Amino acid sequence: MIIAYCPTVKGLERIELSSDAPLPSTSVWIDLIAPTPEEQKAAEKLMGAEIPTRDEIASIETSERLYLEPGAVVMTAQLPIATQMIDPALSSVTFVVNAKRLVTVRYGEPKSIALLSRKVQADSGIAHKGPAVLFTLLDIIVDRCADEMESASTRYDKLALQVFGDGLNMRKTASYQIAIKQLGQIGLHVSKMHDVCTSLSRMMLYLSTHAKRLNLNEEQEADCKMFGRDIHSIKEHGDALDNKLSFLLDATVGLVTLEQNQISKIFTVVSVIFLPPTLIASIYGMNFANMPELNWQLGFLFSLGLMVSSVGLTFLFFRWKRLL
Repeated sequence: MIIAYCPTVKGLERIELSSDAPLPSTSVWIDLIAPTPEEQKAAEKLMGAEIPTRDEIASIETSERLYLEPGAVVMTAQLPIATQMIDPALSSVTFVVNAKRLVTVRYGEPKSIALLSRKVQADSGIAHKGPAVLFTLLDIIVDRCADEMESASTRYDKLALQVFGDGLNMRKTASYQIAIKQLGQIGLHVSKMHDVCTSLSRMMLYLSTHAKRLNLNEEQEADCKMFGRDIHSIKEHGDALDNKLSFLLDATVGLVTLEQNQISKIFTVVSVIFLPPTLIASIYGMNFANMPELNWQLGFLFSLGLMVSSVGLTFLFFRWKRLL
């Protein structure tokens, strides 16, 4: 699928094209969604630069995702597709940009692209040039990365309050299990967003290095540096959050261990409480011929009283020592 965005008075007009339809020469942004070879060749002809295929994008090493073509700068970065999933999916999006137009090649549905599509159609203040559209997209991506990292931080705060809010409770086993599962989910989220920020950070540096080739103005060069600083701050936030997640995981596992120890202590105390009556019963169960209480009418009740008294005294002792 190929979508072209052409200049109008109100902004950029979105035009969906068929595989055999010619690309408008006035296209500022060409969005290739799982393109066919014919669609890719049409975009390459208009851009004057070779566009990598899906297999090439997948096989490109991390260190080689940023390179120059005779007619454009080619950059591949990772963007989140659905960050609300348990394990957020990532999509590699390739940007082919020159001073006139931008081509994006994608095989997923990043939310940032959809937001950009709506914005360029409604905002006439965006210059009808490829770098201007690209920087508008980068602004959206950086804002989304910050929002997603803040969302992960908020989820962590709620989870920490849930774990530590009520203190140790023997009936919170299920709660601790859920907490550990949620910690894993937040950790996956932060890890994927860290990958996104690392990819974007390298892209910002590469853009800044080739500012003259793309005819970036002073404002765009300043924005490029600002985006780089913002991404670095988001990464630092993610690193701090990752450390807090490790602490909370260790604390939760420690609480589970304490809870298990508490249960073991209860069984131990109960067994000790019933040890004296067991001893008394064992004594009166001996097969001796001459035992004073055997011929006593109240001997049975007397032995039961001894057992109950021993249980009560042992229980009061443990309460006094605050073991129960």
